[in-house]
Amino acid sequence: MKILQRYFLVNIAQAVVFVLVGLLGLIAFMDLTQELPSVGKGGYMIQHAILYVLLLVPGHVYEVMPVAALIGTIYTMAQFAQSSEFTIMRASSMSTQQAALILAKIGLVFVALTFLFGEVITPRTAPIAERVRLSAKGATVSAEFRSGMWTKDTVHAGGAKGPVTGSRFFNARQIRPDGQLIDVRLYEFDNSMRMRSLITAANATFSGNGTWRLNDVTETLFTNSRELPAPDTPLAAGQTIQSRFGQDTASVSTRKVASLDLVSEITPKILSVSRSDPAQMSANELAVYTRHLAENRQETERFKIAFWKKLIDPLSIFVLMALALPFGYLHTRSGGVSLKIFIGIMIGVSFLLINSLFSHVGMLSTWPAFLTAAAPSLLFLLLAIVALRWVERH
Repeated sequence: MKILQRYFLVNIAQAVVFVLVGLLGLIAFMDLTQELPSVGKGGYMIQHAILYVLLLVPGHVYEVMPVAALIGTIYTMAQFAQSSEFTIMRASSMSTQQAALILAKIGLVFVALTFLFGEVITPRTAPIAERVRLSAKGATVSAEFRSGMWTKDTVHAGGAKGPVTGSRFFNARQIRPDGQLIDVRLYEFDNSMRMRSLITAANATFSGNGTWRLNDVTETLFTNSRELPAPDTPLAAGQTIQSRFGQDTASVSTRKVASLDLVSEITPKILSVSRSDPAQMSANELAVYTRHLAENRQETERFKIAFWKKLIDPLSIFVLMALALPFGYLHTRSGGVSLKIFIGIMIGVSFLLINSLFSHVGMLSTWPAFLTAAAPSLLFLLLAIVALRWVERH
């Protein structure tokens, strides 16, 4: 059985690597054509575009590995059927369960490689690719809003671990590739959502331990009072005036300082994650950022779905390889190898489309994140079981 398993592994691995290289070459070519219009602008040259595309390849490995495993396994099983090798294996008492177990063990290797690319390599190469691109262009990162990047964190008394005393809205007009923030604005509110301070800074750098060093700072403090006058009562000197927006301000003071240290839950890691494509993030980064959003009462559904997809999509390799097993039972008269490969390509494309469709529909319909991520794999698993039952009976 070990010899047979090694024979399966060698043939399937060769086919999967061949298909994977072909798919990655096609995707890299498409990425390069998208970058060509930017070549020659600033310092962005063709070598920078090629390096940028190459650094994106590990992320594409994670995306297309299930399809490559499907097509490669179908090709191998079709070759076995064409040469009657699989028939001989079955005549030698190899059952369908044993064949499925062999494929599952081989699939475990591809699953481990997929997790390696998705959790270790891609989260490191994707930021490097973005820095290469931006540095060559001499550009800075700007978020999707005209006003720049926005995020939110909570304010704690006495540092980062004390009781929550309010919330802070964090705005940076630009983010440089080295992580420096340009044109920073901080809007701080108390627990009743009354503004306590407005801080503006020319730039900010992260100095570690949850601390930002703000430079060229202007701080405006709003002193609020809970003592409000009764309606129609004449106001004494210095008494609080309540506006229709609920902001009661007794006094306003402004100061300018050269630098100011700010303790915040926002770190360069969170900022880089907030502007990253969830598909390029690791499951750990998604979990940390989702927790940050939940603590600040922000929308988390998109990142929850991405988190579960990170865990479940590599496991879909088992499902798709099981779906390839019935092709070994189809003899040459049922169709040539090329036809079976074409069917495999169609199945792989269908899986990618359905997977993407479920992600969008699940987010719009507020389905549970786990169900949204697992539904396509469960659907194709059911299809694999039905196909195996059919070929065994016929």
